[in-house]
Amino acid sequence: MNTTSRLMLIACLALPFVAACKKEEAPVAAVQAPLTAPKGTDDNEWGKYLTDVVKRKVEAEGIAVSPYLYYLPAESSPDFQGFYDRQVEKAKLDIARGITEGNLLAYGSPASAKMADLIIEAFPAPTKDTPPMKGVKVLFIGAPADSERVKAAVAPYNVEYSFVEVK
Repeated sequence: MNTTSRLMLIACLALPFVAACKKEEAPVAAVQAPLTAPKGTDDNEWGKYLTDVVKRKVEAEGIAVSPYLYYLPAESSPDFQGFYDRQVEKAKLDIARGITEGNLLAYGSPASAKMADLIIEAFPAPTKDTPPMKGVKVLFIGAPADSERVKAAVAPYNVEYSFVEVK
């Protein structure tokens, strides 16, 4: 290998290090305003809205693990009852297995009352065999009228309950 080739190779290898030394600090990203709840029943729009709410909660709480997310479509959706039944079973199974401390269970839907019913079914009265849920956070995104029902259902589990009104 001749001298010129060696110098070119060294320059190519050193270039990223030189560029990194001269790199200016990136500007601070602007904080995006929270999304507002969709007026209709479009699942994609609701997915974006609920994801935004949950993401903000995760960041604010410093939650390091992926949250458990539960979603119901609008009651007018085809096979709503089947979807509801499957989500109830999934939520019950998750609760029965036990949720480790620091996790977030997030529930949201354009059908707030049905989501509240789902949560109430998923959190039956605890028994001596019910796994402890200390340090687990439960987030309900829905209507204020449904919040108290949900809060009462999850209270015996000693979870940290929070509510975000759909606006």
